[in-house]
Amino acid sequence: MIDFIDQPKPGEVLVRVRAVSVNPIDTYVRAGMVKMNLPLPFIVGCDLAGEVEAVGADVKQFKPGDRVWCSNQGLFGRQGTFAELACVEERWLNPLPATVRDEDAAAVALVGITAHLGLFAKARLQAGETVFVNGGAGGVGSLVVQLAKAAGARVIATSGSDERVAKCRDFGADLALNHRTQDVAAKVKEFAPAGVNVFWETQREPDFDKAVPLLAPRGRFVLMAGREARPVFPVGPFYVKDCSLHGFAMFNATPEEQRPCAADLNRWLAEGKVRANIDRELPLAAAAVAHRLQEESTLQKSGVLAGKIVLKP
Repeated sequence: MIDFIDQPKPGEVLVRVRAVSVNPIDTYVRAGMVKMNLPLPFIVGCDLAGEVEAVGADVKQFKPGDRVWCSNQGLFGRQGTFAELACVEERWLNPLPATVRDEDAAAVALVGITAHLGLFAKARLQAGETVFVNGGAGGVGSLVVQLAKAAGARVIATSGSDERVAKCRDFGADLALNHRTQDVAAKVKEFAPAGVNVFWETQREPDFDKAVPLLAPRGRFVLMAGREARPVFPVGPFYVKDCSLHGFAMFNATPEEQRPCAADLNRWLAEGKVRANIDRELPLAAAAVAHRLQEESTLQKSGVLAGKIVLKP
């Protein structure tokens, strides 16, 4: 837990924050849309990257001077990360490779763990399978594209503008489509005649009538957004192909469940197989501006963001 003091408690690490990033969940918690038991006054923010300043009693993994990153702060009674100094429980922290920038680690933290959990813990993605990412240029979608490629999968990604389609291709998509101007179903059938093994939905209002026909037998559909969504679901076409639906919220994962995700992310970041998708960098003092931009993009679908906002103290 992060506290308002400059000395870490037993099991905590005091981190000098070098970079944080903005996530939709940050805005939902701040606005009260997602009810959480939070300390008052409350500091927003899930992700950080920085350097260890001091360690509390019983901390074994880290020492002053170590570079670290984490996510899942600002939730379930834990204070957030939008600060110059943060006390974080050791179990939530991950080492940061020397070659990886703080900004990149902060930008990848929550979205990277989300992508990893969904692809591997939930969908059980295997090398050689085909993944469809609906929204492959965004914060989570771009990481799904990259992690799937790093694991040896073929990837189809869609977006709503030619510029963002080019971003999908740049992040490694084998087939990148503009869903506004191209016949997605026809292009997918041509690329993957047997269907896609994993369909990853990033949008808050999934269209199952369009998505389910694209699934291969025993295809897996991954949901990670859409709290208020009540879409029509084609039950028959779904179950007769032995398909499965996997919904999850990243912040429910324990530190132990997230640790293998962080290990893979660290390795792939250091090897250059995964890159942060940063839309813009702002000073920490612009946190309110960043939250407004995130809300406009997520809730009002303004299209203003194609990646993460990173803030630096």
